[in-house]
Amino acid sequence: MMAKRQNEHLSLADALKEFIVENKLQKGMNKVDVRNAWTSLMGNGVNNYTTSVDLINDTLYVSLSSSVLRQELSLGKSKIIAMLNEELGKEIIKKLVLR
Repeated sequence: MMAKRQNEHLSLADALKEFIVENKLQKGMNKVDVRNAWTSLMGNGVNNYTTSVDLINDTLYVSLSSSVLRQELSLGKSKIIAMLNEELGKEIIKKLVLR
């Protein structure tokens, strides 16, 4: 396998992906990706009240400074999880905790 890999031309993206996986950095990258996905999907209305977004294992913890918004978003938790996972292109989030 090793010899084969050296003969193959690896694109920089693939090499980087391999490096990340091999060095167990994927979790850290997922945290960054999840924050970015939250920001882009939720828009300013929600982001203005978002104080922190943290991924711990497969649970996303989002702190919101508005109890009204927290209540509103909690009604659509499964939809939010689905949207975020779709944006991420993989099933990273299984549970959403709004606080």
